[in-house]
Amino acid sequence: MSETIYQEAMEAILKGDADKAVDTANKGIDTGMDPLDLMNNGFISGINQVGDLFETGRLFLPQLVMSASAMEKATEIINAAIPEGKGTVSGKVLVGTVEGDVHDIGKTIVVALFKANGFDVLDIGRDAPIEQFINQAEKFGADIIGSSTLLTTTMAVQKQIEEELKKAGIREKYKTIVGGAPVTQRWADRIGADAYAQDASDGVRKVKELLTG
Repeated sequence: MSETIYQEAMEAILKGDADKAVDTANKGIDTGMDPLDLMNNGFISGINQVGDLFETGRLFLPQLVMSASAMEKATEIINAAIPEGKGTVSGKVLVGTVEGDVHDIGKTIVVALFKANGFDVLDIGRDAPIEQFINQAEKFGADIIGSSTLLTTTMAVQKQIEEELKKAGIREKYKTIVGGAPVTQRWADRIGADAYAQDASDGVRKVKELLTG
């Protein structure tokens, strides 16, 4: 039964069918499935496939938007079904794609997975200016600032975020995590970020470590 629902969840996301995603999420919860298992083995598998298809040019922006929307609807239901305190870490995470980069499928996956794991997430979108990262983090009361870039040309913005936080005298208030296709652990070390996430799942692990370390 579980495998069938996982498959339906994946297909709903791949097809960008929000109604089916909602129905499948509700069906899984109603049959007593663990919400996080349903998210990780069904919906996350689907959105990861969507990301791969988009990056290789086999799926296009309108489909991507529909899949992201279906993912969002499913995530809301899963989050509401997670028992208080189960699989959650108390923490606020701000996530954005840096200025000059309009890619956001990777960030969409990260945000969905973070929410599914119980984090309070503020997504500031793509092409986000440095001051937006800082101002919104202050307003939101973020514990962690996460920045993503898929372009080597905008990696420097991640470094500038670190520098601006220091200039403002608030770097110690936050833990920072960086990710994106061209980003490496070496880059994170070089710019002084607290952590590097290889992918969305690794991001969840690293954020939990930052919050509990």
